[in-house]
Amino acid sequence: MVADRGTWQLTAGAAVVGLALAAAAVTAAGPWDNGQRKAEREHAAALGRTGGADHQVAGRGSGAADAPGPAPAPSAPGVLAAASAPKTPSVAPADLAGVLGPLLDDPGLGPLRTASVVDAATGRQLYGRGAGTAMTPASTVKIATAVAVLSATGPAHRIPTKVVAAPDFRAITLVGGGDPTLDMPRLRALADRTAKGLRDRGVTTVRLSYDTSLYKGPEIHPIGAGNDNIAPVTALMINEGRLDDSTEGGARRSPDPAGDAARAFVGLLSERGVNTAAGPIRGRAPAKGPALAATHSAPVPALVERMLTNSDNDIAEALARQTALATGRPASFAGAEAAVTDRLKRLKLPLAGARFADGSGLNRADKVSAALLTTLLVRAADPAHPELRPALTGLPVAGFTGTLSGRTAAGSGGLVRAKTGTLRGVDTLAGTVLSADGRLLAFAFLAGDTPSAAVARPALDRLAAALLP
Repeated sequence: MVADRGTWQLTAGAAVVGLALAAAAVTAAGPWDNGQRKAEREHAAALGRTGGADHQVAGRGSGAADAPGPAPAPSAPGVLAAASAPKTPSVAPADLAGVLGPLLDDPGLGPLRTASVVDAATGRQLYGRGAGTAMTPASTVKIATAVAVLSATGPAHRIPTKVVAAPDFRAITLVGGGDPTLDMPRLRALADRTAKGLRDRGVTTVRLSYDTSLYKGPEIHPIGAGNDNIAPVTALMINEGRLDDSTEGGARRSPDPAGDAARAFVGLLSERGVNTAAGPIRGRAPAKGPALAATHSAPVPALVERMLTNSDNDIAEALARQTALATGRPASFAGAEAAVTDRLKRLKLPLAGARFADGSGLNRADKVSAALLTTLLVRAADPAHPELRPALTGLPVAGFTGTLSGRTAAGSGGLVRAKTGTLRGVDTLAGTVLSADGRLLAFAFLAGDTPSAAVARPALDRLAAALLP
């Protein structure tokens, strides 16, 4: 932050107004969960402003996962409702250039830096440097994955895991639907329903197979096998293939998560008095076999929020494939890339130079521009697209949630919501803040060939904090 900002410098009174509007917008941004976002709101309102790769949070998204069938997720209120645009903007592009330019020149951001700041209510670009240049985005590409899947599937969609029986019920198949959030409690519930269905028919011994045929192409992400940041991408797994009891961050992953899930299911059936004559073996479910039992993931909007908050790579790849399935394409890396690209084209987004080689951002072949990221955020804030709102409400909150929980540069705690991105030599940040007059600003800062994340991240955080009142 600099001391002399011209018209960008705020009076103390304007700062108070900005904080009140910021608190109102945090209130409007999404449902309160476990008091966490209430704490964010209270922290933001209480701040005195005098002077001048990263993963899944335990327990999120699983509360309603065993619903007997799909049901819509509740929608958050419009994010622009508390940020109506005044006729005269308080933020002039020239002022932002004077503030952001020196911060963007920080050597910690390396030689390749692009930026875009946009008024979300009007779509007007307030600041840009190389905004249309496509760069490797790292995990900020998950914003594109989020918007694509939300536009393709709708709020009611849940990812199923099913048990399908042979006509005589002497053989059953565990069918993966692509849900990486399947966990042992839900697998036990699935075993309960399966065992009951078999007992009701007088069956106590079955042959068990498991079906992962929904996904096509290679299971191993291009970054290679044995990476702690992602499991093999398969349609059937438990707890993202983690080999410990963690639910977030890096962890050793199973080389065969589908087989592990099937073997766990065998054990659960055995505990319930159902024996398996052989198996489990990989196979295909009978085309017209009766459905014996099913469990469903949380609705897609909840999965999107979980993915964004914790930069969850396994959920990201699953949601990219759900986009492919919803648009009639193969559930593969290539099919997902085509589907995501098509959905974003339909939203009339600036895709020059863009590529979505995966859904998670682990692939360095991904390319997006700062302008594309800010336009994605603007679309998600648009009252005409309420289905896209979780792409905003899922963004981590500085100092509080997900991958921003430990990042509070220059008093940004509770006031900056943004998706982080980090690969070796790549550091990015894209999200939203409120200006002094209550305008929702979308921003994206991308840096390449950075010397280290330890110096690049604080530099990015200072850029976002400079947009605050």
